[in-house]
Amino acid sequence: MDEKNSHSAFITVIGHDRVGIIAAVSTLLAEAGVNINDISQTILQENFTMIMSVDLSKATLDIKALADRLEAKGRELGLSILIQHADIFHAMHRI
Repeated sequence: MDEKNSHSAFITVIGHDRVGIIAAVSTLLAEAGVNINDISQTILQENFTMIMSVDLSKATLDIKALADRLEAKGRELGLSILIQHADIFHAMHRI
């Protein structure tokens, strides 16, 4: 695992579009000490989709606890919110 990826992860958010999705997810991440490196979001046929590249190096939670909080926030908002460590993401998408 290289140092750059050792603290990197990807978060995906999918669900019916509504006001406040980005704010809710960003607030949760800020409270956990997670920095957002990059973000892309769009609306596809009335469905909100977002992927975030995040830095976990100063996170106050481990990735499992963060995943649990994100999933709970997703249930609260009626969304699917998942986090995946960058190394796993890259291994799954390697040819």
